[in-house]
Amino acid sequence: MYDETITSVKKTRNAQQKQQLILQAALEVFSTYGLQGASMEQIAETAGISKSNLFYYFAGKDDLYVAVLSQVLTAWLLPLNQLEKEQDPAQALGNYLDVKFQLAKDSPQASRLYALEMMQGAPYINTILKGSLKKLVQQKTAVINDWIEQGRLKPVSALHLIIHIWAVTQHYSDFTVQTQAISGKTLKNKSFYQEALATSKQLLIESLIPTVVEH
Repeated sequence: MYDETITSVKKTRNAQQKQQLILQAALEVFSTYGLQGASMEQIAETAGISKSNLFYYFAGKDDLYVAVLSQVLTAWLLPLNQLEKEQDPAQALGNYLDVKFQLAKDSPQASRLYALEMMQGAPYINTILKGSLKKLVQQKTAVINDWIEQGRLKPVSALHLIIHIWAVTQHYSDFTVQTQAISGKTLKNKSFYQEALATSKQLLIESLIPTVVEH
């Protein structure tokens, strides 16, 4: 029984690793060619597995595409989920920007794939956008509005603040070619990364922290 349990755990772990390998390969192919231009043959080749093995884990290209996008959204929404009204606004929003910039640097393909889906009208994840994403944003705008009511943050549109954070951080992924063309650098450059992050914090966070007047 003990040996059977160990064998079962190993099989489950191997299956999870293989599935993650496939998702990463699919992200690379989909972000390069889009859903219509990508093929299961390309994804299998990129993952280093047979096409039949690929179909063992995913029924078809659409299913795999949705799985990749769902994984991207999960990773992106985790840091937003962590904003709570008990936190210090500057630190909480700063941490959020830290994570978003890290994701922009480490996972530019994910951002580009998401942008492609949005440009096409989000046909595959529109239900998620109008459902769980909308609900989460409503919850976190309430947190920001609570900070404003307490005088811990200057008055600002909570919704547009979140959208601005998304726009700034994802720009460095979606428009890498443009950024590199005008600056000669990307977020892979340490000093450029730090400067971009510091500037974003200055504009989007520090400018909203009320000045304490001493009497």
